[in-house]
Amino acid sequence: MRVDEPEFDVVVVGSGAAGMTAALTAAHHGLTAVVLEKAEHFGGSTARSGGGLWVPCNEVLREAGVVDSAEQARRYLAEVVGPDVPVARQRALISHGPAMLSLVLARTPLRFAWVPGYADYYPEAPGGLAAGRTIEPVPLDARVLGPERRNLAPPYAAVPDGVTVTAADYRWLSLGTRNPRALLAGGRIARRWLAARALRRPTLSMGQALAAGLRAGLAGLGVPVWLETPLTDLHAEHGRVTGVWTGQGRLVRARKGVVLASGGFEHNEAMRRRYQQDPVGAWTVGAPGNTGDGIEAGQHLGGALGLMDDAWWGPSIPLPGGPFFCLAERSLPGSLLVNSAGLRFVNESAPYVDAVHAMYDGHATGVPHIPAWLILDQRYRDRYLLAGRAPHQPLPRSWYESGAVHRAASLAALAERIGVPAGALANTVERFNGFAETGRDEDFRRGESVYDRYYGDPRTRPNPCLGPVGKAPFYAIQIVPGDLGTKGGLRTDERARVLREDGTAIPGLYAAGNTSAAVMGHSYAGAGATIGPAMTFGYVAALDLAGEPYVPAPRRPEVPQIRTD
Repeated sequence: MRVDEPEFDVVVVGSGAAGMTAALTAAHHGLTAVVLEKAEHFGGSTARSGGGLWVPCNEVLREAGVVDSAEQARRYLAEVVGPDVPVARQRALISHGPAMLSLVLARTPLRFAWVPGYADYYPEAPGGLAAGRTIEPVPLDARVLGPERRNLAPPYAAVPDGVTVTAADYRWLSLGTRNPRALLAGGRIARRWLAARALRRPTLSMGQALAAGLRAGLAGLGVPVWLETPLTDLHAEHGRVTGVWTGQGRLVRARKGVVLASGGFEHNEAMRRRYQQDPVGAWTVGAPGNTGDGIEAGQHLGGALGLMDDAWWGPSIPLPGGPFFCLAERSLPGSLLVNSAGLRFVNESAPYVDAVHAMYDGHATGVPHIPAWLILDQRYRDRYLLAGRAPHQPLPRSWYESGAVHRAASLAALAERIGVPAGALANTVERFNGFAETGRDEDFRRGESVYDRYYGDPRTRPNPCLGPVGKAPFYAIQIVPGDLGTKGGLRTDERARVLREDGTAIPGLYAAGNTSAAVMGHSYAGAGATIGPAMTFGYVAALDLAGEPYVPAPRRPEVPQIRTD
């Protein structure tokens, strides 16, 4: 080995939640590890995300009084994921998730809280939980990062300095002036901000907190994170992966193996056009550095691919500054989604992956569903948030100029502006308004699932997701198939080992997160079902490399946390 070829037991590619969890686990088991990050900041898509984790049967849920069991979770995954993913991988997620979270709690300053009532995405399915299995980071004192704070990747949507919003807060904030709990949520946020200012204590929440907490854990274990160090190729000797070639033409050797956790290929237009269905747009909120490097490197060594046609889809508004990923907007009463024929085609409140699958399915029939249009009225604008804009707050002129938003005094005029048949749109709205009156959506059952109602308006009766569209002026919001990142990647087994087409494992090569084909298959179990499994399989990969069973870590001393109540 040459002097300029550094060597570690484990080399991890990518500094998102999957990669940092893998390195954290390796170090906890006494292995030397390094994290290589292509970008100038660490955190990847995790730092841009909501930071939620879907991890069944974990200790945070237990302490919150959520009743769950491994058997329930197995039944639920079997129903939701089905045969697209081997049972062994599904069971590995359930078996190892709680231990992964316990290690993170022991080795980092992170603490987590249950998101009350954020139901699994299919709560009525066998094993589904209406109470939800999603947890999120408690707002974190940014000082735990020390000088590394300057290297944390920025959030996707900028917020005023010091303001921290949790997923639990957002649910109520989306109701604007409509619900007293929105005011309470605003008060909590204001109190956290005032405390942070008074104590000169910068705080982080959601994905920012998760990425920062994991990085602080690595620092505590002496694990380096090398920024601006891209993977260019994998190094193999005698059929085994033994290192990573970086952009500096330097080989970083791995005595035991390499974990690929460098994200998906959402920013690689050639790969998207090769594997995915048209229209493919630039409507992703994934980290800019996610160009499929790890996937292609694994493929060059014979790694098989899976789910390359799919993504973590979500209906999005193509705003001039970048796509806005719609969560609450589609579920709030007084809105409906139509296609180019002016017809509804989906339950607007459906899980976001399902909503975009419906957009693509319909588009293929010759009746374009892309773009679709979210139709709403002034009553909606007077009550609820829209793409972060408060009720009564004028929408930016640039949104109208870009064609993302249209406004008109009548439905007929609105139909003309967006190019849909006026008669069809009028009939669709009239039928929808009838459903709002009775509280029963006879076409798509909107509001019947507990999940649908999470972002509904509880003051709207009889159905919190259905309200009439009738108060002028009217608005049409363009909706396109955005995503949180791609879902396809290298096929792996229950030990996170990368597999060849014949099902054999490539020695020394592992993958986790969006570099691997998702354990969720074509579906999505619940909020946090990207990051929770990513961290779990990063943990599993390091566990396999260590060749040891899980060893509980002692609790670290408490570090400053920010109250959320």
